Amino acid sequence: MNEVQGPTPAGTSRPYRNLPEALRAHRIDPANHAFITAITDAVGISSFIDRGRYIEAVRTGEGAPLHIGKTYTNGFESWEQIVVGSTMLRLQPSDGRAPYFFVTHPSAYAETTPLKASTKRTPGSNKPAAPRAAAAARPVRATKLEERDYGVCDVCFMVKGPSGACGCTG
Repeated sequence: MNEVQGPTPAGTSRPYRNLPEALRAHRIDPANHAFITAITDAVGISSFIDRGRYIEAVRTGEGAPLHIGKTYTNGFESWEQIVVGSTMLRLQPSDGRAPYFFVTHPSAYAETTPLKASTKRTPGSNKPAAPRAAAAARPVRATKLEERDYGVCDVCFMVKGPSGACGCTG
């Protein structure tokens, strides 16, 4: 969890009016918006600032500002207990901000393998219907450019391989 500290790469920092504006500007997965909103409501945030690779969320009370990235929120103290819904979050020690802890956003745990095509049956048939998307995604086979002739053995009349041998002892 290494993160760049300080202002944006251009050297500027701009404040956001609210959290939804900041999340849209950083293209954070919409599946995480409710989760991040619950975290910021639980901690108490006064302002959001663009820091380039992350959003800095300045707390209203004491404590380090939170760094909200695409897949994590960092800046929690070891004693903090953050509850989202009815679940207490599992805080993990941060590598980039040594005394602080971070939490991973739910979309980071999303299944990365594509779903299999459904096996709907066509009316009046016992065979599953072929999925159209799978047929379109098949790779095109390479065609043979040229057949090569390596000759025939004079002893056993077998076709010789690329090395010039046929396998017999003659």
